[in-house]
Amino acid sequence: MNSILSILLMAIGSICAASFYVPIKKIKGWSWESYWIVQGVFSWLLVPFLFAWLTVPSGTLSSILSDSPSSAKWWAIFYGALWGVGGLTFGLSMRYLGVALGQSIALGLCAGIGTLVPPLVSGQNLFGDRAGILMLVGVSISLAGIAIIGYAAGLRSKNMSDAEKKAAVKEFALKKGILIAILAGVMSACFSFGLTKGEPIKELALSFGTNPLFAKNPVILFVTLGGFFTNLVYCVFLNIKNGTGRDYLSVTTPVLLNNLLFSAIGGTLWYFQFFFMGMGESLLPATMVAFAWSILMSMNIAFSNIWGIFLNEWKGAGKKTVSILVIGIVILVMSTFVIKL
Repeated sequence: MNSILSILLMAIGSICAASFYVPIKKIKGWSWESYWIVQGVFSWLLVPFLFAWLTVPSGTLSSILSDSPSSAKWWAIFYGALWGVGGLTFGLSMRYLGVALGQSIALGLCAGIGTLVPPLVSGQNLFGDRAGILMLVGVSISLAGIAIIGYAAGLRSKNMSDAEKKAAVKEFALKKGILIAILAGVMSACFSFGLTKGEPIKELALSFGTNPLFAKNPVILFVTLGGFFTNLVYCVFLNIKNGTGRDYLSVTTPVLLNNLLFSAIGGTLWYFQFFFMGMGESLLPATMVAFAWSILMSMNIAFSNIWGIFLNEWKGAGKKTVSILVIGIVILVMSTFVIKL
């Protein structure tokens, strides 16, 4: 029962993550760099702090943050900064490839690397026990589903005219988008490394009486803090380079409020993937905790492609192509159930 509940919790987080770009599209009059860092203030600073504060025992957050080992905090921030490179290129991958293809490539790489590297580094022999073999099987099934979705995307590209591609994704650029998505996937896996390095922070939160469902939240706060700094530097650089710094004040008050509202909604939805992942992970056997990352990424890809269908990114691709896409989504979902074996 715990395994099914774990999957359901992470599925909720994945629905939120796959949906975060939808409210972002409601932002008006701002360049990419302007709206990206504003939503980042919510997703990487304000919301992580708020939920860490709300979910630990009253009055203990400051002690948890100050008493945690410095090495754990700095490693979490460091890997968060590296993840930040993946985060900003992740946004660009969707800009050039669309929600479906962009998230599929980036999150596919992120799933494999982020799931398998941490247990290998910690010394776990993935071939030496049942849990390790199950993780390898799950990741393999997940990557097979991703490959099928990628094949469907290739068919879609062949079947659609340039005009149809531009209609679905205004700045569609296949080669540039794929290169950016690969970089995004590799660097985004650093979020998983940051969570692993931040385990002493989680243990301290537990010692203060934090519910195990929420003990990961203080760790997430440090990782997203590192990512915020990376994105802030890049977005400010683009604001200066492109002369878009005036974006924040040049719009009318109603548009500004609109932009802040949808940035807050998008940022909160993005954060929820890790909030619910932490809850789901706490219900898994200790030997299978690393597989939580693969479950989250697989679900993210599945739901992002479902959103892609609703957003007409697959319009004109043909019934055969969409059928292959659906098969890939089903395989991704099935890959998460290896924890029941």
